[in-house]
Amino acid sequence: MTIPFPEPTLPVQSRTELFLGYFDYFRSRAIDKIEALSENDLRHSRLPSGWTPIELLNHLTYVELRWLEWGFEGSSVTDPWGDSRDERWYVPAEESLDHLVAALRAQAQRSRAIVEAHDLSELGKPGPRWDGAGPPTLERILFHLIQEYARHLGHLDIIVELAGAEVG
Repeated sequence: MTIPFPEPTLPVQSRTELFLGYFDYFRSRAIDKIEALSENDLRHSRLPSGWTPIELLNHLTYVELRWLEWGFEGSSVTDPWGDSRDERWYVPAEESLDHLVAALRAQAQRSRAIVEAHDLSELGKPGPRWDGAGPPTLERILFHLIQEYARHLGHLDIIVELAGAEVG
């Protein structure tokens, strides 16, 4: 079910609420678009780069995991790059769409809990995510994640159109 677009004219109580509203919207749209595709369109690329929509869905889950749990909170994550193999996105053939959608929704709940538990000006924990650089603030991480979601949702718009599914 698609969440309505967080129109700029709608009041919000805080910047945290603003970020979370956009995340909820972008996740919802990505799931809707991916679920509208046939099994063939989910697992086969229409692009020279070779990525597939089901790989993108898996990537979105790992993006949140890497930036918020592994990066910002400094949590131990067994395989933060588990969405990649041989320097490209990867999903095992036996992985189901339902499982990947459920994984993104579960990650969304963990991400929301992290964001709600911290001030936007708080710095992330030092750790391997930052590759020796100082950790950014939560607000900077969220801004990065919002632009990444928006970019990937645009990618999905093109794939859906090429597949002949509903555009918009």
